[in-house]
Order: sequence, then structure tokens, then C-alpha cells
Amino acid sequence: MSPRQTRTVRIVRRVSSSRPFARVAPVVLPPLDRALHRLTRGRVLLSAALLPSLLLTVPGARTGLPRTTPLAALPEPPDSWLLIGSNFGRPAHPVWTANLLAHPDAEVSWHGETVPVRARLLAGEERAEAWRRLVVFWPPYATYQARVSREIRVFRVTRRAL
Repeated sequence: MSPRQTRTVRIVRRVSSSRPFARVAPVVLPPLDRALHRLTRGRVLLSAALLPSLLLTVPGARTGLPRTTPLAALPEPPDSWLLIGSNFGRPAHPVWTANLLAHPDAEVSWHGETVPVRARLLAGEERAEAWRRLVVFWPPYATYQARVSREIRVFRVTRRAL
């Protein structure tokens, strides 16, 4: 990474760890990501400029209607991803995590490909190991966890056969 890119990433990490960002980002970023994804036929996500990102589509926990959420994702080649329910360090778990708990079979859009997946909430040492990797992947996650009393949910989603 060039010095300029390194500086940019450092600034973005600082901004994304702030409380004002946590208030604004969940309202602004997902609709922008979904619109860009639609316009580019699944090839581009705004959030992917900094982090690997995907779109998660899962039935709503109460309604059963499909809900699509753009998320940062740590790829685990060949066919799984770690997803973190940080909610930008806000007090409540993000809704998509409740949806995955209720309906672990979902889909992700990854680089324009729709992939059927099964989600599993991580716990214990498996979660601790994944958490360590996620904090290296995006250090603001540690700030988010320090800000809330809840344990941030971590899921592994894995390609499933149809």
C-alpha cells in the first residue's frame, strides 16, 4: 500500500470508530450500497472500496420476507465468509443477525454471483479465534466491542448445495 493509501485507511478507521459515524452510517450506507449494487448488476458495492463486502439476503425473523443487507465480510476461501454483527458499536444487535438466527439458510451476493449459504453463530474458542482475525481485518471492531455491553455476534456462512 502506498503512503497515501495507508493514510486514507487510517483516517477512515478513525472516522468509522466515532459515535457520530455510528449514528449516521446505518441509515445512509446500506441504501447507497443496495442502489449501487443494483445499478452495476451485482458487480460493485460502495463499502467494498475499503473492505471485502457482500450482500446478505435472509428471510425476516418475523415476516419471512427477504431482507437484503450489505455487510463487510472476511472471506475464508474457498466457500465461506465471516460476518460480524457490530452494528457500528450501537447498543442493539443488528436485525440481520436475528434473521440469521431464525433462518440460517440464506444467500449472499459475492462479486456478482448469488451463493446459497448456511449460517452458524460462533461461540467459545471458535468465536475467539475468528474475533482475533476480524480485529486484524478491521481494527474498529475492537472499538465497537468496547463501546457496548453485548457480545458482538460473529457468524460463519458457508456455501451450501442446492
